[in-house]
Amino acid sequence: MSEFPAESIRVPSTQEAEAQANRERRERRAVLEAILYVTEDPLTIEQLALGLEWPKAEVEELLAALEAEHQRPERGVEVRAVAGGYRIATKPEHHEAVRLFVKFLKPPLKLSLPALETLAVIAYKQPITLPEIQEIRGVHAAGVIRTLLDRKLITTAGRKAVVGRPILYKTTREFLLQFGLNELNELPTLKEFEELSRAALGEAEAAAAPAAGPERMAQD
Repeated sequence: MSEFPAESIRVPSTQEAEAQANRERRERRAVLEAILYVTEDPLTIEQLALGLEWPKAEVEELLAALEAEHQRPERGVEVRAVAGGYRIATKPEHHEAVRLFVKFLKPPLKLSLPALETLAVIAYKQPITLPEIQEIRGVHAAGVIRTLLDRKLITTAGRKAVVGRPILYKTTREFLLQFGLNELNELPTLKEFEELSRAALGEAEAAAAPAAGPERMAQD
């Protein structure tokens, strides 16, 4: 026989059960939003369901709710379907404002014109060796290469399978960040790169300096 009287055992009402279910649903939606926020690559429904150990149907429902919630005009980011998965990204209408603000925060890229020209050669011709860089630019570039390596704008990419096996160089993720690029196919035109050179050095100095790199590359 139970030690507690029957009237002391309280069964939650239907309203309370629904309130509890709604709280749990909000918590899970928040967890899902946090995961999408911290991951760089799009996540598929299958990945989310497997990693969180939630039913796929529930993940789909929560994603739909997040998408709808972030479509409100007062939200600056959205849950976007990309390449078969989902990720959180800024809304297109805010891209320009975000770009300008990030550019304001980021210290200017202070490089000499020879360094910028060498960086341009590497960016457009990578992977490329030091002798190939010097052949294009017509000047020695070993010191400039060391500067670009120190600034983490370039890195080594193995060795070329030729006599002497010279080191190959390529640009880095830091290079993409500094120039505001998502990937290498967004590289600026040679004219735009020349404008970047002027911005880094100042109009007078850039105009007086020999601009051998980009023009030489345009002729290749």
